[in-house]
Amino acid sequence: MANLIEKKLKELRDKISEHEYNYYVLAQPVISDYEFDQLVKELETLEKENPHLITPNSPTQRVGSDLTKEFNDIRHKSPMLSLTNSYNENELFEFDRRNREGLPGNEKVEYAVELKIDGASVSITYEKGLYNIAATRGDGVTGEEITNNVKTIRSLPLKLNEKIIEKYELHSFEVRGEIFMEVEAFRQLNKQREADGEKLFSNPRNLTAGTLKMQDPQIVASRPLDIFIYYLLSENEKLDSHFENLKLLKELGFKTNPESKLCSSIEEVVKYCREWETRRDELPYEIDGVVVKVNSLEQQRILGSIAKSPRWAIAYKFKAKQSKTKIAEINWQVGRTGAVTPVAHLEPVFLAGSTISRATLHNMEEIERKDIRVGDSVFIEKGGDVIPKVVSVILDERPAGSKPTEPPKNCPVCNAELISPEDEVAIYCVNALCGAQLKGKIEHFASRGAMDIEGLGTAAINTFVEKGFLNSYADIYSLEKYKNEIQELEGYGEKSYNKLIEGINKSKERPFAKVLFALGIRFVGAGAAVKLADHFLLLENLIKADEEEIESIPDIGPSISKSIKEFFSKEENQIIITKLKAAGLNFQAEKKVKTSSVFDGKTFVLTGTLPSMNREEAKDKIIRAGGKVVSSISKNTNYLLAGEKAGSKLTQAEKLDVKIIDEDEFKKILAESL
Repeated sequence: MANLIEKKLKELRDKISEHEYNYYVLAQPVISDYEFDQLVKELETLEKENPHLITPNSPTQRVGSDLTKEFNDIRHKSPMLSLTNSYNENELFEFDRRNREGLPGNEKVEYAVELKIDGASVSITYEKGLYNIAATRGDGVTGEEITNNVKTIRSLPLKLNEKIIEKYELHSFEVRGEIFMEVEAFRQLNKQREADGEKLFSNPRNLTAGTLKMQDPQIVASRPLDIFIYYLLSENEKLDSHFENLKLLKELGFKTNPESKLCSSIEEVVKYCREWETRRDELPYEIDGVVVKVNSLEQQRILGSIAKSPRWAIAYKFKAKQSKTKIAEINWQVGRTGAVTPVAHLEPVFLAGSTISRATLHNMEEIERKDIRVGDSVFIEKGGDVIPKVVSVILDERPAGSKPTEPPKNCPVCNAELISPEDEVAIYCVNALCGAQLKGKIEHFASRGAMDIEGLGTAAINTFVEKGFLNSYADIYSLEKYKNEIQELEGYGEKSYNKLIEGINKSKERPFAKVLFALGIRFVGAGAAVKLADHFLLLENLIKADEEEIESIPDIGPSISKSIKEFFSKEENQIIITKLKAAGLNFQAEKKVKTSSVFDGKTFVLTGTLPSMNREEAKDKIIRAGGKVVSSISKNTNYLLAGEKAGSKLTQAEKLDVKIIDEDEFKKILAESL
């Protein structure tokens, strides 16, 4: 009897999964909605009678009832690299030239082209053909787990085609895709919210990204999210090309973009880009360009990657859509670094999926270059289809008596005199006690990407600063002394206060990289913070390091190293660090286990073109083996790794008696030392 029930459950689950695929992926249903609902009800009844036989990947388990209280960090097995952007056809031809020259014998290159979906990137792992874990892209190295929310997307299979899994030995693998919302579904959602008197969503992409981070999967399931899968990562994958992989993904049961195409030449790629730039509005979903990839996986391997993006892929970005509006006024806002930037307040206008009422003017130099004035009629666009900006002024429509825009002489928040550094176009408020800077720094510190302190949002920060509870972000960890005052504030009480303190205490568990990012050191983003933490392990090591050592880390340049040294040299920051240490924050990274190497502590300089690896790959191998890479030769340099066309660095190394090695010797030493 038990075997018969299990057999029936499997039959129902397979049938429902097949019909979901037909409906949500192929858009070709073969049964009515009523018949489908009856199958689901039959499965639900049978599972209710036999709860011990319910599986996590049953169609009835897409929508969980448990709230996601936190989104745990997940380090990607392989970095989710960003793509280099191109904005004209000449850059595509240059991309093709670099690829052909980077391959032995100037090989012919085929390209797989896909529409660039304007959504949210996701990484999903499957184990034995079953849906397992999903994570956001995050900073490319570390994302946040959103497994329960992604599971609600009906076009995403929870169980894959078993025969295909066995055929290609895909027992454990990862796919990557783009989650999006169709334009019409977005409009209908907003139409309903308008009828209910609720605030409207700005655009499909922002709604998609926000929905994926909601705590309640039942609300997520009510939102019409969809997904295209575009990439497969597997050690056992046996195919030779990206386009074959797209076909395999479809065989497995994934929804892939039907407009993908294999092009035999870069001229064919350009033709495809031209076509879809004119046809983009015909699609039911938003796109902002085309992704172009070298089709051969072997050629991809040879071409390799630079620090943040693969050499074998590029994004061709469409020209941004424009709208005409009028500048009502120009205000100046103060950021957490003290930079004072101009913002244009516009007569509201609809553009690229959202209503725009503000646009950045960047800086005074930009205002003067375009001669932007209050009252001007202007064309605006979304830079990269994201940030609204003023493109040009319609001079013929300029009102009589218009006056040029003047920069402020004093801070609009604290009235302190502003300064303009010689080497920068920005103007700054250097008053460390400026309220706008303070609020901005605390807001950054408490933000989700940094210390992620629940209950400490913009409104709370504004109130606490104005009440004098917070004079720096270090004071967050002393808020308990204002318990009575906080509980008496409007909107607060014992429950809200306890939630805030719980969030503050939980933030003490954040890893060193998050703490380092939270400090708000200029130019130190989330990705740079991870690299710095992994390299130095202790805050004290970073503070003691000179600029050259800091710059030896991949992707860490002079602007970052200089900013770090300036930050830790200031007495007020030293006081804050002392307070944060006393509060128990984590200023130590977990040490990665590595074997002893002759490269430990050795300094390398790289020059010339290496036969089989690019400089970033060589740099990475040196750092992983305990060495460091600097840009210039000195008497302290231990090795010069030289390739073809080594140039002046080779001469300098010979003069200073620095040991010179080629790639073969480098590989030999590396192999012997590990």
